[in-house]
Amino acid sequence: MDTIETTGQPTIVYFSSVSENTHKFVQKTGIKNIRLPLKTSEDPPQAPGPYVLCIPSYGRPGGAGSIPPQAVKFLNNPHNRDLLQGVIGAGNTNFGELFCVAADKVAAKCHVPVLYKFELMGTEEDVETVQEGLEKFWIQNSLYPASA
Repeated sequence: MDTIETTGQPTIVYFSSVSENTHKFVQKTGIKNIRLPLKTSEDPPQAPGPYVLCIPSYGRPGGAGSIPPQAVKFLNNPHNRDLLQGVIGAGNTNFGELFCVAADKVAAKCHVPVLYKFELMGTEEDVETVQEGLEKFWIQNSLYPASA
């Protein structure tokens, strides 16, 4: 597994499908990030420190299979799961009550908060809210190293 250096910075680990919606959103935030591989046959990276996971939801009946398998594979590594601090959901409001259900499921299973939800590739307001919110979250949870 590859490890990417992000120590001391708010970090987003994310999965984006070929639609690139989640990728476009994360890039607009300017926050340090690590992208999970598109192919499940590739090994996911190892989280270098605390991070927030940003994932889209897949629209399947009843929410079954809503979590991208690449995110499941990443979180099945106990090291990665232990460093998870929160989840940001990407989705489509056409899914109704299942909007961002993958974020809800991961947060519940891993006992971390859902920090934010946005639609498709997000608006400028969504980007600003995540930038400011993640900075505050990192400070409030003492995720910056003492020397920062």
